[in-house]
Parts: sequence; structure tokens; C-alpha cells
Amino acid sequence: MNNWINSIENFVNEARVRPESKIVVFTGAGMSAESGLSTFRDNGGLWEEHRIEEVASIEAWHRDSSKVLEFYNQRRRQLLKVVPNVGHLAIAKLQDQFPHINVITQNVDDLHERAGQKSVLHLHGELRLARSTGPSEAVFSLAGSELIEGDLCPEGFQLRPHIVWFGEVVTAFDKAALLVEDCDLLIVVGTSLAVFPAANLLNYVKLGLEILLIDPEEPSFNAKASIYHYPLKAAQGLEQLAEVLMSKGIK
Repeated sequence: MNNWINSIENFVNEARVRPESKIVVFTGAGMSAESGLSTFRDNGGLWEEHRIEEVASIEAWHRDSSKVLEFYNQRRRQLLKVVPNVGHLAIAKLQDQFPHINVITQNVDDLHERAGQKSVLHLHGELRLARSTGPSEAVFSLAGSELIEGDLCPEGFQLRPHIVWFGEVVTAFDKAALLVEDCDLLIVVGTSLAVFPAANLLNYVKLGLEILLIDPEEPSFNAKASIYHYPLKAAQGLEQLAEVLMSKGIK
């Protein structure tokens, strides 16, 4: 364990991280999985026994909106039963010393926010929000877990999950790309980067910037930048990284 701590300390020193550094933490399903949320990639391409194309596409919505609504109701019920893990808490704690830290997440849960993270950009939408199917596409908060047929926006249009389904435009991508382009440290954790365009974010880092990847598996994706691999699970790796960063005491 000491070898890994020394390794991450060396990385932090070489990256010249300072309190004014702009840090981006890019998180994926592995973060949520350690809080007990299931992911379709861990279940043979299934979510709650549904194939992804049955519940996460605009075609699925038009084919059977009730089925889609109930699927996301199930996911909200599950979300309400779990809590942020030490990895979420570690990122949030870093805000005390590094005020310019942003989270970009592929996850649709609110675990980063519940951990106390102030700046979170959701690439693929948010499970606890609903969106009008009308022209305004207005977004509304959901108090509980249920969104059903007949739940309408003030303009009288059916509400749908505020989720970016397969085949839809990731409207937050441009903002995410700007954050990555401007950052001094990019930490990638809990994602296989198998979903596009999110996977392309790694190619927006500054020339010469080394990406820190926290994942038990060897990286299986290509990036223009070099990647420093820290082979631990999301929560443990982030907890150790946060301890090293907070202990630097840089003035």
C-alpha cells in the first residue's frame, strides 16, 4: 500500500498541483456502483432485466412510454436507498483546499451533490429531474420516485425523464470540453469510456498534460494524452488521492 501512496505522491508532485489549480474529476458508473447502484454494463447489457434499447432511446419512448417511465421509477427507488461513498465524499472535501474543482459525470444520480459537491456537470441528464416533451423542454425537479403517464408540465405536455437517451444530442458536451481544455489536472475514475461522445473528452486536455486514471483495470481506450494508471477502485483511489492532495499544505 505504501508503494501506491508513494506513487500517487510522485504524480501529484510532478503535476505541480497548487491550490489555484483547475481540477476536473470525470466520473462514470464505477463511482455509483460502489454505492450499490447497478449498471447495465455489469449485468450483461441489461438494466433491471431490460435491454438498453428497450428503455433508453427515443424510439422506446414512442413505442411504450409507460414501460420507460416505470423503468426510471425503479432506478429512482434504488437511488433513494443508497448514499454517497467515500469517493464522492473525498472529492467534495477537496473543495476546501482547491476551490477550482469541477466534476463532470456520466452518471444520472445525485450522489455527488448529496456528498456536498458544488460544481457538477451531468453529461447524460439527471434522474431526479423531469423534462417537458413540449417545445419549451422545461425542466422540473421530482420530489419522489414516481413519474407516470398523465404527469404534465404547466403547458399540458407529458413529462419524460430528464435523461439523454441513446441517439440524442449531449447538449452539455461543449461546456464539458471547455472545462477539460482549461484544466491543470484531469482525474478519470470509474468509467470504461465506451460511450461517445463522452469518451472524446480526454482529447481536449492541454498539450503535455498527463491524465490520472483511477481504475482496477488497465486502460482499454486511446487518448492523445499520456495516461498515468492508478490501479484501485474508485472510492479507495479517490480517498487516497484526496489524502495526498490535502496533506501537501501548499501555500
